Amino acid sequence: MFERTRPVRHPELMRVSDFQRYLEDLEAAASRIGREGPITKPRWGAIGASMLADLRGARKSDDAEPLEVLAACVRHGRRVTLHLQCDEFAIPLTVFPTEQLLHCPEDLLEFLYTHLSSVRVLMVEPAMLRPPAPDEQAAAGEVRLHHALGAVLWKLALRGLRTTLLPEIAGPAAFRITPGLDVSGLALSGAEAAAVFRLRRESATARAVADWPGFDRLRAACLLNGLYLQSGLIVSRSHPSAIRDSWFSGLGAR
Repeated sequence: MFERTRPVRHPELMRVSDFQRYLEDLEAAASRIGREGPITKPRWGAIGASMLADLRGARKSDDAEPLEVLAACVRHGRRVTLHLQCDEFAIPLTVFPTEQLLHCPEDLLEFLYTHLSSVRVLMVEPAMLRPPAPDEQAAAGEVRLHHALGAVLWKLALRGLRTTLLPEIAGPAAFRITPGLDVSGLALSGAEAAAVFRLRRESATARAVADWPGFDRLRAACLLNGLYLQSGLIVSRSHPSAIRDSWFSGLGAR
């Protein structure tokens, strides 16, 4: 079997098997000097104690999905690099929350449409890149490598692997969209656009959204996750609908 041909404009990517051996070598080296790997495991690099604590659920899994990790990056405003398993390669995805940018050395559209169902987080570490100024992007010919963070988060939330609400919005709650949320740059289906219009006018629980036309429990959770990651969701725990709602609605965090 010949290796898949890769366009010459892309940097050489590490294979997942090689990257996993690299992580094993880091852990072994840490053990030899009498301590555990950097902050628990080498796969969770020096990203800060508060963010690490926020990722408690993701750290328990050896098969972490990217949406929860990206959500934590945005909440904490941390510039980090996620090394993602995509097919047989490890792809570095660098997040710049303040600048609302992502850097990816691969064609991100192909990445999202072709491999989204198989993407897993291999490692998270502080970003080695810095966000580019607009003139620097143009001069380096790197515009295509940088992408709007909001649009990518929306795609991951609506079409990715996560099937339940993110931990921050799970549990009994009523949801409504913030007045200033701009959804013009998001790809909305007819049912999603109708739900967004309705959530601008009224509060609803996740269970109620699941009963709207075109929705079920999965699509309701994905929509609410996506709106939350656009900083566009008002979450009320004291709303009468939230109080009536059960914790065991089936849309809680994993």
